[in-house]
Amino acid sequence: MAYDTMKTVIIGVETRAEAKARIGAALNGKPQGSFISFISVDLMWKILTPKRWEIIRAMTGAGPLSIREVARRVARDVKAVHGDVKALITAGVIDKTDEGKVEFPYDRVHVDFEIKAA
Repeated sequence: MAYDTMKTVIIGVETRAEAKARIGAALNGKPQGSFISFISVDLMWKILTPKRWEIIRAMTGAGPLSIREVARRVARDVKAVHGDVKALITAGVIDKTDEGKVEFPYDRVHVDFEIKAA
């Protein structure tokens, strides 16, 4: 797959005001790309645990998969993977298809956030 045709998502941290500004720009016709945003670094790491990152990595560019297939790809128990997949769906990180499979519809992930002085 060519680099410039890859579907990339940016996972990061942004304030509500930043997200609102980005959405406003998109509504005014300015392309924004794909984003998955969290309101804090702490929340991002609470949702995106190391085991869930393994799931995201295994699903990136793979198309729709059964939970059993995801579990096979990450070499984990289906029940445990099911719990993590459910949490990722609830957080809006991955999607559930009409056929009951799960999908992370991106070919690349870019993580972007800053840590500032308190």
